[in-house]
Amino acid sequence: MSDTPLDRRSVGTLHGVGPQLATKLKKLGLHSVQDLLFHLPLRYIDRTQITPIGGIQPMTEVVIEGEVRASDVVFGRRRSLVCRLQDHSGVVTLRFFHFNRAQQERLKPGARLRCFGEVRRGKSGVELYHPEYQYLDQTNPPQLEDKLTPIYPATEGITQSRIRDLCGQALSLLQNHSIRELLPQGISTDLHQQLAYSLPDALRLLHNPPPGTALNLLAEGEHPAQQRLAAEELIAHNLSLLKLRQKVQQQQAPVLSEDKTAAATFLDKLPFDLTAAQQRVASEISADIGTAIPMLRLVQGDVGSGKTVVAALAAVQAIANGHQVALMAPTEILADQHRINFEQWLRPLGVRLAYLTGKVKGKAREVQLQAIADGAAKMVIGTHALFQETVEFNDLGLSIIDEQHRFGVHQRLALRKKGFSAEGPSLSGPAPHQLIMTATPIPRTLAMSAYADLDCSVIDELPPGRTPVETVVLSNLRRNDVIARVRASCSAGRQAYWVCTLIEESDVLEAQAAEVTAGELQLMLPELSIGLIHGRLKPREKLEIMIAFKAGEIDLLVATTVIEVGVDVPNASLMIIEDSARLGLSQLHQLRGRVGRGSLSSHCVLLYSPPISGNGSARLKIMRETNDGFKIAEKDLELRGPGEVLGTRQTGDMQLHIADLQRDAHMLPQIKNLAQELLLNHPQNVDALISRWLGHSEQYAQA
Repeated sequence: MSDTPLDRRSVGTLHGVGPQLATKLKKLGLHSVQDLLFHLPLRYIDRTQITPIGGIQPMTEVVIEGEVRASDVVFGRRRSLVCRLQDHSGVVTLRFFHFNRAQQERLKPGARLRCFGEVRRGKSGVELYHPEYQYLDQTNPPQLEDKLTPIYPATEGITQSRIRDLCGQALSLLQNHSIRELLPQGISTDLHQQLAYSLPDALRLLHNPPPGTALNLLAEGEHPAQQRLAAEELIAHNLSLLKLRQKVQQQQAPVLSEDKTAAATFLDKLPFDLTAAQQRVASEISADIGTAIPMLRLVQGDVGSGKTVVAALAAVQAIANGHQVALMAPTEILADQHRINFEQWLRPLGVRLAYLTGKVKGKAREVQLQAIADGAAKMVIGTHALFQETVEFNDLGLSIIDEQHRFGVHQRLALRKKGFSAEGPSLSGPAPHQLIMTATPIPRTLAMSAYADLDCSVIDELPPGRTPVETVVLSNLRRNDVIARVRASCSAGRQAYWVCTLIEESDVLEAQAAEVTAGELQLMLPELSIGLIHGRLKPREKLEIMIAFKAGEIDLLVATTVIEVGVDVPNASLMIIEDSARLGLSQLHQLRGRVGRGSLSSHCVLLYSPPISGNGSARLKIMRETNDGFKIAEKDLELRGPGEVLGTRQTGDMQLHIADLQRDAHMLPQIKNLAQELLLNHPQNVDALISRWLGHSEQYAQA
């Protein structure tokens, strides 16, 4: 057992760990001794020095010593035991709400105590509530701690003292068993400061920081020992995605050669010319799918930049080579929008289209499934229904996923697997190329980490004739002025959106409910045709309303954020967003992108209800200042952090323990280079690194 590597030595071999405790440790993801070494403290308590009572400050944790001068049970709203503790510099109150008679008798005047606790303001000045304490023997006082005390992530049934003991045992074993350094000495790196600590030294310091260690750096995650581990964790995550890419690209993909005739026919029928940015990205995609290596490409483009037509051009190339194309969208409204566009674009080429969402049922569903299975339908559009088991493709050559941030890695892998021959789990046969699109600009730092398995293209130009949307921020007190503006705009033949953030009235939240708002606006604007759309309508009802709005039968559409993505009505030139400070920047930008889609000058009014929070004010300010989605995305990252920006599904796939994508963004370019160098020159270390950091939740194992 003594020679067993720490990553294979079970926690059950440690002193005091029986089957019951081992089960509880597994809930924390602690299976091996190495897992305990990487189970780092959340924060630290400084018990290394005694603070004079006269010098303690509220909202700090302190060790104090003194003599009990008075002790009484005080009756008020809650009964409490109150002790007055004095030293040479001052007096402080100790207050216990939970106490027994024995405790009361021992905490009597004359008793000398050493206490530890958080200082708060109370009725009698500064107080410590339920401090930890021990009695002082004048002749032989207990030793002070010689290191900062760690506070670990824990779970029910595991105390801090127990987990400290287990981590202490793991550190003792580390003295005699070296933990493997998986970042070789020879790798070229600009991360000299981050990699200055050896792995064992970093782990020892973080479990037991010596006195004088900068607590502020530890609290911010910026101590060099933490940065050493954060760098390794980010490298491991990058490697897991690069391995996924490598695994995918070991498959053969169909060679989809460029067909200039089909492309020219498609482009000639369009009522507009492609921008230079669209042409550049289309060429990158065309070159990718023209090889036998599966394409893995992310196309980012701001709202209205024309990603869909670039995807359609790639689809034409795949179909011209005799293969099927699947396009998956996150919502039925967006899927239907794609169906309308693709039918219009592909009809002149004689391409049959299949459409599959949750609402397609019965005989209609069977017809669609049959057309997909026998290859009669070359273009297949739908929602996540496309990767259900009942869907079998005849010859899938290209899969396109729209609004990638709505799907996790697993879901796009599920669609990719639809392209393989159905010959068991080995996924034999050609793999489809994969094109991923998002209208939610992703800051470069996040794209580098969360999408390390993908090549990235950016459509950084809007089509000619598109006018920037002018944005104004108004208090709800000017609501009547805004309604007058809607009347004038709709009377001139234009259309407008009025977006609400709730469906029903709520006592807790002050947001106007869509149903109430629609009723109010109909009373105030009786001459207008007003529609209402929200998430509780049936899919068919939503589509009928959107079709009527697009056809100009509805002047003003009152909606919840279900219209955030993909709705294209060029005649809509006015967007009102109620309680706009409640929404995230990305969502506000997406909603604003529903107008300004034609040549009409367009406006967005962001209504807010005073008072407004600092963050809310910052969001509205950046919306007023710029229409640039990438600038907005960077500000969004600054305000909300990566988990919110990427969406829970995507960050759920990352599960970072020590690293922080926002804090550690400055490292990511070097991390990316290091990961590629390790994969190329030190492949023997790659799996061990991924296993160390992603462990039992290694999400790409089945990729």
